Amino acid sequence: MERPGREQAPQHTDTLVWGKNPVTELLKSGETVDTVYLADSLPQAVAGYYTALAKQSGAVVKRVPGNKLQKLCGTPDHQGVAARAAEVQYASLEDLFAAASAKNEAPFLVLCDGVEDPHNLGAIIRSAYLCGAHGVVIPKRGGVGVTGTVMKASAGAAARLPVARVTNLAQAIRTIKEHNVFVYCADLGGAPLSRTDLSGPVALVLGSEGGGPGALTRKLCDAAVTLEMAPGQATGVDSYNVSVAAGILCYDVLRRRTAQ
Repeated sequence: MERPGREQAPQHTDTLVWGKNPVTELLKSGETVDTVYLADSLPQAVAGYYTALAKQSGAVVKRVPGNKLQKLCGTPDHQGVAARAAEVQYASLEDLFAAASAKNEAPFLVLCDGVEDPHNLGAIIRSAYLCGAHGVVIPKRGGVGVTGTVMKASAGAAARLPVARVTNLAQAIRTIKEHNVFVYCADLGGAPLSRTDLSGPVALVLGSEGGGPGALTRKLCDAAVTLEMAPGQATGVDSYNVSVAAGILCYDVLRRRTAQ
């Protein structure tokens, strides 16, 4: 039986990744890749580049017609390249803390509470990675996992930044707080970012596209932060897109850490 308060061992799922940058990052990340699919219309130099990367990672290369690749990916936006990762490995919370410790840095985590759009999750992971976060936490239920669309939207960052998929987000927040990490919830009722100090060990919680963070999530967080908007914008738009909000908040953390 799993011990209370501890996350399960890392989980593995199969996924298809497409697009030049995501496939390149996947092949360079060291993750296990089973097959690389190249459209037969790709220029020889480009095909040779991906063939060499695939050989280094031990993957099989298959040349396929463009229409077959489109059917395989479910989108024409494949850029002539796709790869099937034999295993996309989800990290544990402890892996994320270990990543921070290995860099001798205060933990910086990003939690997604019910983010359902894979493009938003991919953009959040991309911003988190570029701003120096040590990992992203997502729930097993009530939100999207790391899919091919997420991988492409992250420009391959999802292959480099640890992503922990937890069974209970509330328990994950409790565990993070036990590590002396201050947890901020992005919420309209919070204090303005300009008056919020995001320095030190920090975790940022982003809610779903429609309703924001859940009630229990809000209650468990140490504080809430909101992003100011220009006055007089009577357009019916009352909040930032969740991935945009994540980018702004993550950059603020980076800015403070860089200044220190």
